[in-house]
Amino acid sequence: MYYNWEDKTNTDELKVVCNLIKNGELVIFPTETVYGIGANALDENAVGKIFIAKGRPSDNPIIVHLADKRKIEDIAQNITEVEQKLIDNFMPGPFTLILEKKDVIPDIVTAGQNTVAIRIPDNIIARGIITYAGVPVAAPSANISGKPSGTNIKDIRKELEGKVSAIVDGGPTRIGLESTVVKVVNEIPIILRPGAITPEEIDEVVGNVIIDGNVFKKVDYSAKVESPGMKYKHYSPNTKCKLIYCKDDLDQIFYLKKYVKEYKGNVVIVGFKEHEDQLLVSEGRFISVGSQYNYEEIARNIFSALRQADEIKPEIILIEGLKKEGMGLAIMNRLLRTCEYDYIEK
Repeated sequence: MYYNWEDKTNTDELKVVCNLIKNGELVIFPTETVYGIGANALDENAVGKIFIAKGRPSDNPIIVHLADKRKIEDIAQNITEVEQKLIDNFMPGPFTLILEKKDVIPDIVTAGQNTVAIRIPDNIIARGIITYAGVPVAAPSANISGKPSGTNIKDIRKELEGKVSAIVDGGPTRIGLESTVVKVVNEIPIILRPGAITPEEIDEVVGNVIIDGNVFKKVDYSAKVESPGMKYKHYSPNTKCKLIYCKDDLDQIFYLKKYVKEYKGNVVIVGFKEHEDQLLVSEGRFISVGSQYNYEEIARNIFSALRQADEIKPEIILIEGLKKEGMGLAIMNRLLRTCEYDYIEK
């Protein structure tokens, strides 16, 4: 079933969707970050359907979505003062906090670990569904595992339709990147996955923050991870990708031109609109993600642009990188995994 709620939520359809979740079925729904593929987090069999639909490895934990801060204590325990400050300041919003779980959450959700990742989305459709379903909703991004996350229904409907019971279309997502994931250790927040909530914002609230060392490097496949998006090839088109970042614009353009020549023009560049006229690619071979000075615009557009580039089927996709600051930290984290660390920085 497909429901379009971009302009208005339909109450009768909402009841249908919520009953599907309560009864152990899968539903695709929007959040402010990306689209999610959700199931009743308390139902082990329902959550198992997510792994099958996405082709998701079983050791990759899933974020549990709630509609209300008061519901956190239903599934988590021993919340510290610092954790409570983070909850008070960043929930609802594009922020996920890893907490000690209660037994009510099945091990399949947490990859057998004693912690659970919790988020309260800042999206009226998502919170409406979770509220009226009456259960916490386990929901990773709505995409085939390893592929770019879905920021609009057009990009994901073809690959997931038939694998879920309902699809709710809420229009393009507002942010376009998955949430910031944080775990507090010894009262210090550690960012396991960067997102729209930046290290600077967290620092303002609790005074100190650490970026996990695995954010910009490959994680050992045998290691356990507490956050999605850390371990496996992720956010990737089928086409090989290369990420290029130079502090100087002229250097960046030089390297892009170099690879255009090396691949005899059989490339697609995913880059900044300011550079399009300077790059030697044929019509349709440059896909703009927006202005290089507007990280929010880039975040909204990057996954859709990668999917669009993949449809052209070039020999390689060249991606312009940016400075690792603010939301640039999150964008570069995703792009490094997109490219499987095939990366030039000058």
